[in-house]
Amino acid sequence: MAHAILHPSIVSLVSLAASIAANHPGKGLCQLDKLKQFGVSDEQIDLVIDIARHIRDEAGQKIDAQFDAIYDEKISDETDASAPAATSSCCSSTGTGKACC
Repeated sequence: MAHAILHPSIVSLVSLAASIAANHPGKGLCQLDKLKQFGVSDEQIDLVIDIARHIRDEAGQKIDAQFDAIYDEKISDETDASAPAATSSCCSSTGTGKACC
């Protein structure tokens, strides 16, 4: 099976977008100089940044909506006298055994 090879400018664009979308601490900033060296235009970089931010923000909104729905359900259950009280925590320990909550 032949392996597809991507042009380094495409790899840098993907890396920039993934870093932004994932909220990576480096933010993909190291890719900007590489992209300029490859001749990628500001307009193309701006488009990739816009798409990555949209994906990141949309994912955050969906996660927040899921959390809110579960939270609202738990609040509703707690106010319902017939609902059993929660007896266990959803918190688990880190890999080194430290509690996260």
